[in-house]
Amino acid sequence: MRTHFAFHGGVHPPENKKQSTGLAIQIAPVPETLVIPLSQHIGAPAEPVVRVGDRVLKGQIIAEAVGRISVNVHASSSGVVEAIEPRPIPHTSGMEAPCVVIRTDGLDEWIDHKGLDDYRRLKKADLIDYIREHGIAGMGGAGFPTDVKLHLGDDHIVNTLILNAMECEPYITADDMLIRERAEEIVSGIEIMAHLLKPHHIIIGTEDNKPQALRALEKAVRASQLDIDIISVPTVYPSGGEKQLIKLMTGIEVPSGRIPADIGIVCQNVGTAKAIHDAVHHGIPLISRVVTLTGLALQHPHNMEARIGTPFETLLGAAEVIESALYRLVMGGPMMGFTVPHDQIPVIKTTNCILAATIEEMPPAPPANPCIRCGMCEQVCPAELLPQQLHWFAKGKEFEKAKNHNLFDCIECGACSYVCPSNIPLVQYYRFAKAEIRAEEAEQRKADHARKRFEARQERLEREQAEKELRRKQRAEEAAKMQAVKQDKLQRHAEVSETAAEPDAKALKTAAAVARTKLKKAQQALKSAQDKGLEGIEALQATVTELEQKAAAAQAALEQAEKGAQPAAQLDSKQLKTAAAVARTKLKQAEKALQQAQDSGEGDLTELQAKVTELTAKAAQAQTAFEAAESGVAPAAVDIAGLKEAMDSAAVKVEKARQALADSEANGSPAVEKMRAGVEKLEQKYQSAKSDFEVANQQGQSNGVDLEALKADMEQASDKVKKAEAALQTARENGSPAADKMAAGVDKLKGKYEEARQAWLAAGGVEAVAEAKVEVDPKALKQQVSIMRTKLKKAQTAVEAAEAGEGDLDLAASEFERLTALYEDAKQAWDAYEAEQNDKAAAQGIDLKQLKIDAALARAAVTKAERALDKARETQPDDLDGMEEALLAARQKAEQLNQTLSRFTD
Repeated sequence: MRTHFAFHGGVHPPENKKQSTGLAIQIAPVPETLVIPLSQHIGAPAEPVVRVGDRVLKGQIIAEAVGRISVNVHASSSGVVEAIEPRPIPHTSGMEAPCVVIRTDGLDEWIDHKGLDDYRRLKKADLIDYIREHGIAGMGGAGFPTDVKLHLGDDHIVNTLILNAMECEPYITADDMLIRERAEEIVSGIEIMAHLLKPHHIIIGTEDNKPQALRALEKAVRASQLDIDIISVPTVYPSGGEKQLIKLMTGIEVPSGRIPADIGIVCQNVGTAKAIHDAVHHGIPLISRVVTLTGLALQHPHNMEARIGTPFETLLGAAEVIESALYRLVMGGPMMGFTVPHDQIPVIKTTNCILAATIEEMPPAPPANPCIRCGMCEQVCPAELLPQQLHWFAKGKEFEKAKNHNLFDCIECGACSYVCPSNIPLVQYYRFAKAEIRAEEAEQRKADHARKRFEARQERLEREQAEKELRRKQRAEEAAKMQAVKQDKLQRHAEVSETAAEPDAKALKTAAAVARTKLKKAQQALKSAQDKGLEGIEALQATVTELEQKAAAAQAALEQAEKGAQPAAQLDSKQLKTAAAVARTKLKQAEKALQQAQDSGEGDLTELQAKVTELTAKAAQAQTAFEAAESGVAPAAVDIAGLKEAMDSAAVKVEKARQALADSEANGSPAVEKMRAGVEKLEQKYQSAKSDFEVANQQGQSNGVDLEALKADMEQASDKVKKAEAALQTARENGSPAADKMAAGVDKLKGKYEEARQAWLAAGGVEAVAEAKVEVDPKALKQQVSIMRTKLKKAQTAVEAAEAGEGDLDLAASEFERLTALYEDAKQAWDAYEAEQNDKAAAQGIDLKQLKIDAALARAAVTKAERALDKARETQPDDLDGMEEALLAARQKAEQLNQTLSRFTD
């Protein structure tokens, strides 16, 4: 045996160890219910892998480690999982934590388990993982995961492995009895740890008050091939503290804020060594431990091997507790242990003693008196701190000063409180200060994390803003290039034109529509200002007068252009002949269908007869048009688009008049009869316009041609042009000599397409976006704007491709101009609808834009309240009344806002 060193301070409380060493270690009975906490160690709690109702076997994993600093948890007997819920656990604060509750079945049935045949053949990492899987944690202190202490890295040198067999606390004899009865298994566990750590020196440290345990260790060590020193030291408290043990065994002091591994030393408890032996050689996870049952309130104090999760009540019953004498129930020794509130607290991996004390054994603490500055606390402090100074810092909440005076080096041994003549509970002050410092540091970490997230977000927003600005500049440059291309094209068209271009009727029509829209908005603004008596009416009146003049001028220009339009181009007699043939074919098919229906007596004869009549008229008109083209006489043209516009306009007037009549009838106006006559007159005009349009459309008076057939011819010619252009592009890419000849063919097909297009337009085909219907469909308007915007983008891409030599530039530019006009028409119609709805809402004192925002926020509030209620149903199902009322109120508010909004948006 080697000599030992000494550490500063220490005390000699009465031992009282003989109470529990009179019997051998007994096996504790299996309780009816096991309560197994998921956190029995330092680090993250384990995560359950079983569910309520599952049957589990002894040794089965019921919760897996989460992260590096965590430990697996196993079932300590067979049974059924009854609950997974918070239960009281051993803790100084009496807190609750998640536990797996198992109703045992009395069978104590094991899983299949066996040890390793030869652990030395395994890689070190695999052996450490094996120990981790079996849930081994330190059994003498705070429960630090053993695999972490054994996995220090290949470049980390361990000089000394120290086995802690001190057990310096009064009353506790669990390790003493374990060494007496199972010293060979402890030495076997030491050999496994030595295989992993390769220490230069192995020491078992114990106190001289354990002569029987010392002899058992010496016998077991002699049988081992390892060179193990056993050092016995005089009994003094707290020699079992890790840093104090190192100082006693080696004379080396662990620096403040460091751990033993930093100076090449690893400490393990003898109970941990025995658990490693059981896991490696027998495959038994850490599911039980030796617990000292002692105190004067027990008739038979002794040590028992108890399953993890066993309630204290079961063990106290086995030791025959005297309930009338029991005053205080303590887990651990009288120096560092803590009082537990009741006997339903379960045994965990660090439970080494249950002390059932009488009032004479552990009387109530006397009241604290003022500090007399005797200095005794400093003399006994094993960590060489200034307990008195730390007490003042903790009491005055000067936590930073306490931290700077090495508060966290305090091992909370209680030696200072034990010797204090003023009975000051010094350790409680230190625990309070540590908790407050940890809470402050946690808040600071949260604040730092939030700050970093905020800074990262700001950086991201700035980056996105810069990228957005760059894209905007790029779009502006591209738009400028497109404008330059458009201007260049217009200039080239102007140079090659032999005569001045005729007024563009479509552009004039658009300008007239825009002028009418602006005039309407100005008139509405003037009326609103007059009704409300606002200032600036003269300026609004001047604006209305100016816009009336502009609208009249735009309409006059449009009418002049329409009067001076050139007659439609002479149609190709071949096309008219085809159209006539198609019309005759359709007529024959309709006549055949009518004849079959008459013979069988099935089908709608009235509808079929009407279709035959309609097709007969179309066939006659098509034949007339063909004959007129053959003779050189063109039929009179009818403006179908104009007739439709007149019909739609008359329908709008009828609808407005009907609404005004309904309002007058509801208000009891005396002008009802006069207004009713006006409605009838407008209805007659509408029916007349509708009849003109239907006659012109049905009889095919637009040059006597079937528009559908002409449109099909035009689309067919367009498809041929596209296919020919694609073939030409492929030929050019492959360097084909026939490319020039194919280019001439493409030009010829383009000419035919243009002829077909002109024929369709001359016969009444309309390219412009249809005028607004009687009932405006906002969804259709918005969808039309989106469709035209998409087509316009594709046309712009086609122009860019044509500029790069991939297609005909003139054709692409023409299509782009056409779609631009269509998009502008659709956008103007949508803007006019939105302006009308805004004005309608404003007339009722409602800000439509703000109403939409409020409705959206109300819908979001409903969603948020629904999610909160769903979450509360899972966590606190008995307290939902307030949340349900809040959800109902949110839904009512959203419904009211949506109903108001629907008056202007539906």
